[in-house]
Amino acid sequence: MADPRGFLKVTERETAERRPVEIRIRDWKEVYEKRDAAVIKQQAGRCMDCGIAFCHHGCPLGNLIPEWNDLTWRDQGKDAIERLHRTNNFPEFTGRLCPAPCESSCVLGINQPAVTIKEVEVSIIDRAFDSDWVVPHAPERLTGKTVAIVGSGPAGLAAAQQLTRAGHTVAVFERDEKIGGLLRYGIPDFKMEKFHIDRRLAQMETEGTRFRPGVNVGIDITWDDLRSRYDAVLIATGATKPRDLDVAGRDLFGVHFAMEYLTQANRVVSGVPVADQITAAGKHVVILGGGDTGADCLGTATRQGALSVTTLAIGKQPSTERSDDQPWPTFPTLFEVASAHEEFGERKYLASTLEFVGENGKLTGIKVAETQFVDGKRVPKPGTEKTLPADLVLLALGFTGPESAVVESQISIATDSRGNFIRDSKWATAQDGVFVAGDAGRGQSLIVWAIAEGRAAAAAIDNYLEGVTELPSPVKPTDKPISI
Repeated sequence: MADPRGFLKVTERETAERRPVEIRIRDWKEVYEKRDAAVIKQQAGRCMDCGIAFCHHGCPLGNLIPEWNDLTWRDQGKDAIERLHRTNNFPEFTGRLCPAPCESSCVLGINQPAVTIKEVEVSIIDRAFDSDWVVPHAPERLTGKTVAIVGSGPAGLAAAQQLTRAGHTVAVFERDEKIGGLLRYGIPDFKMEKFHIDRRLAQMETEGTRFRPGVNVGIDITWDDLRSRYDAVLIATGATKPRDLDVAGRDLFGVHFAMEYLTQANRVVSGVPVADQITAAGKHVVILGGGDTGADCLGTATRQGALSVTTLAIGKQPSTERSDDQPWPTFPTLFEVASAHEEFGERKYLASTLEFVGENGKLTGIKVAETQFVDGKRVPKPGTEKTLPADLVLLALGFTGPESAVVESQISIATDSRGNFIRDSKWATAQDGVFVAGDAGRGQSLIVWAIAEGRAAAAAIDNYLEGVTELPSPVKPTDKPISI
């Protein structure tokens, strides 16, 4: 184990410093300073190597957290990345983007700040890339079987790497011009610069995975044709259908979905021009939705030069401490200050949107009221109405499922009551040889669940093609986040 007395000697939690606000808002680079190896080693030494490591249960990937904490503390970085890669194809993504349910279930977190698991994870993979320890693992033999994966987000890429290494010929189809899905186009560079994606794709290409960007399955090639050309097909398109807000004035110019805004901003940052770009420059911006997507919009609007940014959430401000109905080791809903919240803007809770206000078809403001709870429902409180100035409103209200209409019409893949594609216990749909993984089947979720489902679906596809598999299957389609 790591230092047996580490959690007694080091009781404070220490994470990487964020770059000064006045500097980082002038560029699109990641907000964190370079991590101090000595601090990482010290923090890894706080891991207690518990008899029952609840961090394993908090992480759907089943990461071997105490093992690579120990190896980090011992400065055995090459062994640490080997352990980390056993369960996680892309720790450079999860280490930056995952909200770390493993830390919420850390046993040390019962009476001390939890081990900085996420910080240790990202330091292991960054050191591994810097030291050239991340190398291709080409299959020893080819099976002659082919697999098409539709969608190049974390679920699709994880499945592709697993199946390629198992010896299958894998092609990943992506409708956008570059591979990466929302990792590339939905996540701002200040949270994860895109070279992290590119160098992982280079490894996968060397291993034998084939990438087909700019191909919109269902339009450029039908789902029927895809199924006839490949021995198996995996749907990993994500849950990209945004949740709308049906109030008066929704059709005014200046009201947009958050992902439309973020996608355009990310393209421009990468050097791709966007005609008639939605921009916050010189505008009063209102963001509806207090989650990660809303924070991404806030950080983006700040860097674009917004005059003001107000984030509105319909519910109560979460507590800074666990509530009684969210005990350890569950993943609690807590008030968090993302890097974007430190930089600019105002956050308001208990704000119900009544209508969008405008003149000559153009947005000028948003009418809101205080939220009150009546019979458990959130409703506007009469007499509290007011209008906030707004030139741009971004709807960051989550997603309602995959874009399923074309898939349903072409190969009759059924959806459930929430709009997600139906799959059985083996990740398979009712169509022979067609499987589903990630948010397309689970609904909007965390990146760790996407990777875990991609790995599990890969094992199911390998077994379907070969009659047996040695690939790991960390989760089942019915699995849910840890609860007690």
